[in-house]
Amino acid sequence: MIFHNKTVIVTGGSEGVGAASARMFAEAGANLVLVARNKKKLELIAEELREKTSVEIFAMDVADADACVDLFKKASFDFGRVDVLVNNAGYHKRGNVADVAANELGLIIDVNLKAPIILSRLAIPYLREAGGGVIVNVGSLAGRAPIPGSATYAASKAGLRAFTYALGTELADAGIKLAIVSPGPIDTGFIMDDIDVVSNLTFSQPISTAEEVAQAILDLCGNRQIELSMPKLSGYLTTLMYLFPGLRPLVVPMLERKGAKVKAKLKAKRKAEDSRANPG
Repeated sequence: MIFHNKTVIVTGGSEGVGAASARMFAEAGANLVLVARNKKKLELIAEELREKTSVEIFAMDVADADACVDLFKKASFDFGRVDVLVNNAGYHKRGNVADVAANELGLIIDVNLKAPIILSRLAIPYLREAGGGVIVNVGSLAGRAPIPGSATYAASKAGLRAFTYALGTELADAGIKLAIVSPGPIDTGFIMDDIDVVSNLTFSQPISTAEEVAQAILDLCGNRQIELSMPKLSGYLTTLMYLFPGLRPLVVPMLERKGAKVKAKLKAKRKAEDSRANPG
């Protein structure tokens, strides 16, 4: 897909995968509308990228349906069109379901599933008016295989995956492509700042960078692929796990032991970096 003079909306665009995606879309010549709750962080990334392209920001909570309506009005007013929507904003409250407050569980669903559904619905007339376009949803390997301590998060991402495939079929004749990238652990604050409560199973899989996931998002905008699981071998593993659930009791304990070792190394590395940064 050629991005010059195209308009791309990126939710969760102030940091992590969203910011990395914004940088890559800017390099490709797209006009950007970046969305996040933190206006100061949005202003920083916008200031950085305005040397390369036109950037507008919209500070909002994607769980606010009325704000979602205003987002598309703003994008259309500022740039005259919408060509790509990247549903990247995410929320997680880790812990067993019985230990997490009910409102937190609801918020996981609101941000990770309800918001992308609403935003995708609102995007459809704008994408049609532009002659077609792309909606890329950021899922997770957790949506392809259950993760302990992340039951609701996994459910939200599984739902997002199902929604992607179903809506893609509905819109196939409209020239609107639906796609989903399903990464494993990513080296961002979303996981690393919460490392003590992230499951060992999560760390059993190779860690991707935000830039690698962002590149996958751009690739999905320009090819015919519907889903990109990353790393690829982890995608194969999750496929095997849900096709043959009897493998899970055999494989999971081994993966958890591997993940515990990886987590311990990461924590030791972080501790050493903090010691160097704050000597004495």
